[in-house]
Amino acid sequence: MANGQWFPPEWPSRIRAFAEGTLVPVAPKRAATVMLLRDTDGAPAVHMLRRRASMAFAGGAYAYPGGGVDPRDHDLRIDWAGPSRAWWAERLGVDETGAQAIVCAAVRETYEEAGVLLAGPTPQTVVGDTTGADWEADRAALVARDLSFAEFLGRRGLVLRSDLLGAWTRWITPEFEPRRYDTWFFVAALPEGQRTRNASTEADRTVWIRPRDAAASYDRGELLMMPPTVATLRQLVPYATAAEALKAAPARDLNPVLARARLEDGQVVLVWPGHDEFTQHIPAGGEPA
Repeated sequence: MANGQWFPPEWPSRIRAFAEGTLVPVAPKRAATVMLLRDTDGAPAVHMLRRRASMAFAGGAYAYPGGGVDPRDHDLRIDWAGPSRAWWAERLGVDETGAQAIVCAAVRETYEEAGVLLAGPTPQTVVGDTTGADWEADRAALVARDLSFAEFLGRRGLVLRSDLLGAWTRWITPEFEPRRYDTWFFVAALPEGQRTRNASTEADRTVWIRPRDAAASYDRGELLMMPPTVATLRQLVPYATAAEALKAAPARDLNPVLARARLEDGQVVLVWPGHDEFTQHIPAGGEPA
Protein backbone atom coordinates (compact mmCIF):
# COMPACT_ATOMS: atom_id res chain seq x y z
CA MET A 1 0.00 0.00 0.00
CA ALA A 2 1.11 3.60 -0.60
CA ASN A 3 0.82 4.61 3.03
CA GLY A 4 1.31 2.92 6.39
CA GLN A 5 -2.30 1.94 7.07
CA TRP A 6 -2.63 -1.22 9.13
CA PHE A 7 -4.67 -3.73 7.14
CA PRO A 8 -4.76 -7.31 8.50
CA PRO A 9 -4.75 -10.11 5.89
CA GLU A 10 -7.86 -11.70 7.43
CA TRP A 11 -9.95 -8.56 7.01
CA PRO A 12 -11.24 -9.16 3.46
CA SER A 13 -12.83 -12.51 4.27
CA ARG A 14 -14.24 -11.23 7.56
CA ILE A 15 -15.58 -8.06 5.95
CA ARG A 16 -17.23 -10.08 3.20
CA ALA A 17 -18.81 -12.43 5.75
CA PHE A 18 -20.06 -9.47 7.77
CA ALA A 19 -21.44 -7.74 4.68
CA GLU A 20 -23.23 -10.96 3.71
CA GLY A 21 -24.68 -11.33 7.20
CA THR A 22 -22.86 -14.53 8.17
CA LEU A 23 -20.56 -12.99 10.80
CA VAL A 24 -22.01 -12.02 14.17
CA PRO A 25 -20.19 -9.03 15.77
CA VAL A 26 -18.70 -9.40 19.23
CA ALA A 27 -19.49 -6.75 21.83
CA PRO A 28 -16.75 -4.11 22.16
CA LYS A 29 -14.94 -3.68 25.46
CA ARG A 30 -14.45 -0.19 26.88
CA ALA A 31 -10.93 1.17 26.67
CA ALA A 32 -8.97 4.40 26.94
CA THR A 33 -5.79 5.72 25.35
CA VAL A 34 -3.81 8.88 26.03
CA MET A 35 -1.97 11.16 23.64
CA LEU A 36 0.74 12.38 25.98
CA LEU A 37 2.19 15.70 24.81
CA ARG A 38 5.28 17.72 25.64
CA ASP A 39 6.23 21.08 24.15
CA THR A 40 9.04 21.48 21.64
CA ASP A 41 9.95 24.50 19.55
CA GLY A 42 6.83 25.46 17.59
CA ALA A 43 4.79 22.29 18.12
CA PRO A 44 4.14 19.68 20.79
CA ALA A 45 5.54 16.17 20.40
CA VAL A 46 3.41 13.13 21.18
CA HIS A 47 4.59 9.96 22.91
CA MET A 48 4.05 6.85 20.77
CA LEU A 49 4.94 3.20 21.15
CA ARG A 50 5.39 0.49 18.54
CA ARG A 51 3.46 -2.66 19.29
CA ARG A 52 5.53 -5.85 19.06
CA ALA A 53 5.14 -7.68 15.77
CA SER A 54 4.04 -10.76 17.71
CA MET A 55 0.96 -9.01 19.14
CA ALA A 56 -2.35 -10.48 17.99
CA PHE A 57 -3.87 -7.02 17.59
CA ALA A 58 -2.11 -4.41 15.42
CA GLY A 59 1.34 -5.98 15.68
CA GLY A 60 4.03 -3.59 14.41
CA ALA A 61 1.73 -0.58 14.46
CA TYR A 62 2.48 2.67 16.26
CA ALA A 63 -0.07 3.70 18.88
CA TYR A 64 -0.47 5.59 22.15
CA PRO A 65 -0.37 4.15 25.68
CA GLY A 66 -3.73 2.65 26.52
CA GLY A 67 -5.80 -0.41 27.19
CA GLY A 68 -9.04 -1.87 28.41
CA VAL A 69 -11.03 -0.94 31.49
CA ASP A 70 -10.29 -3.10 34.55
CA PRO A 71 -13.55 -3.93 36.40
CA ARG A 72 -11.88 -2.57 39.53
CA ASP A 73 -11.56 0.86 37.84
CA HIS A 74 -15.17 1.36 38.95
CA ASP A 75 -14.06 1.41 42.62
CA LEU A 76 -15.60 4.54 44.18
CA ARG A 77 -12.94 4.72 46.90
CA ILE A 78 -10.62 6.51 44.47
CA ASP A 79 -9.77 10.05 45.59
CA TRP A 80 -10.75 12.32 42.73
CA ALA A 81 -9.75 15.84 41.66
CA GLY A 82 -10.97 17.94 38.77
CA PRO A 83 -14.37 17.80 37.05
CA SER A 84 -16.91 15.66 38.88
CA ARG A 85 -17.88 12.16 37.87
CA ALA A 86 -21.23 13.59 36.76
CA TRP A 87 -19.43 16.07 34.47
CA TRP A 88 -17.33 13.29 32.98
CA ALA A 89 -20.42 11.10 32.54
CA GLU A 90 -22.06 13.78 30.42
CA ARG A 91 -18.87 14.44 28.48
CA LEU A 92 -18.17 10.77 27.71
CA GLY A 93 -21.80 9.77 27.14
CA VAL A 94 -21.93 7.08 29.83
CA ASP A 95 -23.13 6.78 33.44
CA GLU A 96 -21.05 8.08 36.34
CA THR A 97 -19.57 4.71 37.28
CA GLY A 98 -18.60 4.07 33.68
CA ALA A 99 -17.11 7.55 33.37
CA GLN A 100 -14.88 6.99 36.38
CA ALA A 101 -13.75 3.64 35.01
CA ILE A 102 -12.82 5.14 31.63
CA VAL A 103 -10.90 8.04 33.19
CA CYS A 104 -9.17 5.66 35.62
CA ALA A 105 -8.22 3.36 32.74
CA ALA A 106 -6.66 6.32 30.91
CA VAL A 107 -4.56 7.30 33.94
CA ARG A 108 -3.73 3.73 34.96
CA GLU A 109 -2.71 2.58 31.47
CA THR A 110 -0.51 5.65 30.96
CA TYR A 111 1.33 4.74 34.14
CA GLU A 112 1.51 1.04 33.27
CA GLU A 113 2.80 1.57 29.73
CA ALA A 114 4.72 4.85 29.89
CA GLY A 115 5.60 5.26 33.58
CA VAL A 116 3.76 8.61 33.72
CA LEU A 117 1.26 9.18 36.53
CA LEU A 118 -1.46 11.85 36.43
CA ALA A 119 -1.99 11.94 40.19
CA GLY A 120 -0.65 13.86 43.15
CA PRO A 121 -0.69 14.09 46.94
CA THR A 122 -3.19 16.98 46.75
CA PRO A 123 -5.80 18.10 44.18
CA GLN A 124 -3.38 20.81 43.02
CA THR A 125 -0.14 18.82 42.75
CA VAL A 126 1.37 16.02 40.68
CA VAL A 127 3.97 13.46 41.73
CA GLY A 128 7.51 13.99 40.49
CA ASP A 129 9.96 11.27 39.46
CA THR A 130 8.29 7.83 39.36
CA THR A 131 11.29 5.77 38.24
CA GLY A 132 12.43 4.34 41.59
CA ALA A 133 12.39 0.64 42.44
CA ASP A 134 9.39 1.01 44.75
CA TRP A 135 7.40 2.73 42.02
CA GLU A 136 8.39 0.04 39.56
CA ALA A 137 7.22 -2.68 41.94
CA ASP A 138 3.81 -1.04 42.20
CA ARG A 139 3.62 -0.55 38.45
CA ALA A 140 4.41 -4.22 37.85
CA ALA A 141 1.73 -5.22 40.38
CA LEU A 142 -0.81 -3.08 38.53
CA VAL A 143 0.11 -4.69 35.22
CA ALA A 144 -0.22 -8.17 36.75
CA ARG A 145 -3.57 -7.12 38.27
CA ASP A 146 -2.23 -8.06 41.70
CA LEU A 147 -2.99 -4.49 42.77
CA SER A 148 -6.02 -2.42 41.85
CA PHE A 149 -5.63 1.21 40.87
CA ALA A 150 -7.71 2.29 43.88
CA GLU A 151 -5.44 0.30 46.20
CA PHE A 152 -2.35 1.79 44.56
CA LEU A 153 -3.55 5.38 44.94
CA GLY A 154 -4.80 4.78 48.48
CA ARG A 155 -1.57 3.17 49.64
CA ARG A 156 0.42 6.15 48.38
CA GLY A 157 -2.08 8.79 49.48
CA LEU A 158 -2.60 10.06 45.94
CA VAL A 159 -5.47 11.87 44.27
CA LEU A 160 -6.37 11.13 40.65
CA ARG A 161 -6.08 14.36 38.61
CA SER A 162 -8.91 14.09 36.09
CA ASP A 163 -8.42 17.79 35.29
CA LEU A 164 -5.13 16.93 33.58
CA LEU A 165 -7.01 14.97 30.89
CA GLY A 166 -8.98 16.26 27.93
CA ALA A 167 -11.38 13.92 26.10
CA TRP A 168 -10.51 14.18 22.41
CA THR A 169 -12.36 11.58 20.32
CA ARG A 170 -13.98 8.15 20.43
CA TRP A 171 -13.52 5.25 18.02
CA ILE A 172 -15.13 1.80 18.04
CA THR A 173 -13.35 -1.16 16.45
CA PRO A 174 -15.15 -2.29 13.25
CA GLU A 175 -17.90 -4.85 13.72
CA PHE A 176 -16.09 -7.48 11.67
CA GLU A 177 -13.04 -7.54 13.98
CA PRO A 178 -12.70 -10.50 16.40
CA ARG A 179 -11.28 -8.17 19.10
CA ARG A 180 -13.32 -5.02 19.54
CA TYR A 181 -12.84 -1.94 21.69
CA ASP A 182 -14.93 1.13 22.38
CA THR A 183 -12.04 3.53 22.93
CA TRP A 184 -11.99 7.07 24.26
CA PHE A 185 -8.90 9.06 23.25
CA PHE A 186 -7.58 11.68 25.68
CA VAL A 187 -4.90 14.36 25.54
CA ALA A 188 -2.61 15.18 28.48
CA ALA A 189 0.60 17.13 29.03
CA LEU A 190 3.67 15.38 30.43
CA PRO A 191 3.84 16.49 34.09
CA GLU A 192 6.89 18.47 35.14
CA GLY A 193 9.54 16.22 36.71
CA GLN A 194 8.25 13.03 35.10
CA ARG A 195 9.67 11.28 32.08
CA THR A 196 8.40 8.50 29.86
CA ARG A 197 9.98 5.12 29.42
CA ASN A 198 9.10 1.95 27.57
CA ALA A 199 7.39 0.19 30.45
CA SER A 200 5.12 -1.93 28.28
CA THR A 201 5.76 -5.59 27.51
CA GLU A 202 3.59 -5.06 24.42
CA ALA A 203 5.94 -2.51 22.82
CA ASP A 204 9.46 -2.80 21.42
CA ARG A 205 10.08 0.90 20.80
CA THR A 206 8.88 4.31 21.99
CA VAL A 207 9.35 7.73 20.41
CA TRP A 208 8.51 11.37 20.96
CA ILE A 209 7.48 12.74 17.59
CA ARG A 210 5.65 15.79 16.31
CA PRO A 211 2.21 14.89 14.95
CA ARG A 212 2.99 16.48 11.57
CA ASP A 213 6.16 14.40 11.23
CA ALA A 214 4.43 11.19 12.32
CA ALA A 215 1.59 11.71 9.85
CA ALA A 216 4.08 12.43 7.06
CA SER A 217 5.98 9.23 7.88
CA TYR A 218 2.69 7.33 7.69
CA ASP A 219 1.95 8.90 4.30
CA ARG A 220 5.34 7.71 3.03
CA GLY A 221 4.66 4.19 4.32
CA GLU A 222 7.42 4.40 6.94
CA LEU A 223 5.25 4.13 10.06
CA LEU A 224 2.46 1.57 10.31
CA MET A 225 -0.68 2.87 12.05
CA MET A 226 -4.36 2.21 12.51
CA PRO A 227 -6.90 4.77 11.23
CA PRO A 228 -7.69 6.29 14.66
CA THR A 229 -4.00 6.96 15.28
CA VAL A 230 -3.48 8.71 11.96
CA ALA A 231 -6.71 10.69 12.31
CA THR A 232 -5.80 11.97 15.77
CA LEU A 233 -2.28 12.87 14.68
CA ARG A 234 -3.69 15.03 11.89
CA GLN A 235 -6.11 16.64 14.34
CA LEU A 236 -3.22 17.63 16.65
CA VAL A 237 -1.17 19.36 13.94
CA PRO A 238 -2.74 22.85 14.29
CA TYR A 239 -1.79 23.24 17.96
CA ALA A 240 1.43 25.02 18.90
CA THR A 241 1.50 23.82 22.52
CA ALA A 242 0.14 21.05 24.71
CA ALA A 243 -1.89 23.65 26.60
CA GLU A 244 -3.60 24.73 23.37
CA ALA A 245 -4.63 21.15 22.61
CA LEU A 246 -5.97 20.67 26.15
CA LYS A 247 -7.92 23.92 25.90
CA ALA A 248 -9.54 22.72 22.67
CA ALA A 249 -10.53 19.31 24.05
CA PRO A 250 -13.87 20.22 25.72
CA ALA A 251 -15.32 21.33 22.40
CA ARG A 252 -14.33 18.16 20.57
CA ASP A 253 -17.06 15.89 19.15
CA LEU A 254 -17.19 12.56 20.98
CA ASN A 255 -19.74 10.85 18.75
CA PRO A 256 -18.08 7.49 18.05
CA VAL A 257 -16.44 6.73 14.73
CA LEU A 258 -17.36 3.24 13.52
CA ALA A 259 -16.26 1.74 10.20
CA ARG A 260 -18.97 0.56 7.82
CA ALA A 261 -18.68 -2.22 5.25
CA ARG A 262 -21.01 -2.91 2.31
CA LEU A 263 -21.06 -5.05 -0.84
CA GLU A 264 -21.06 -3.05 -4.06
CA ASP A 265 -20.69 -4.57 -7.55
CA GLY A 266 -18.86 -7.59 -6.19
CA GLN A 267 -16.51 -5.49 -4.12
CA VAL A 268 -16.48 -4.83 -0.41
CA VAL A 269 -16.38 -1.11 0.29
CA LEU A 270 -15.01 -0.18 3.71
CA VAL A 271 -15.51 3.37 4.97
CA TRP A 272 -14.90 5.31 8.17
CA PRO A 273 -17.57 8.04 8.25
CA GLY A 274 -15.98 11.47 8.26
CA HIS A 275 -12.56 10.07 7.33
CA ASP A 276 -12.53 9.52 3.59
CA GLU A 277 -8.78 8.89 3.42
CA PHE A 278 -9.27 5.43 4.93
CA THR A 279 -11.88 4.21 2.41
CA GLN A 280 -10.97 0.81 0.97
CA HIS A 281 -12.34 -1.06 -2.08
CA ILE A 282 -11.69 -4.76 -1.71
CA PRO A 283 -12.26 -6.90 -4.82
CA ALA A 284 -13.17 -10.57 -4.81
CA GLY A 285 -9.47 -11.43 -4.76
CA GLY A 286 -9.13 -9.95 -1.30
CA GLU A 287 -6.50 -7.22 -1.54
CA PRO A 288 -7.58 -3.58 -0.96
CA ALA A 289 -7.45 -1.34 -4.00
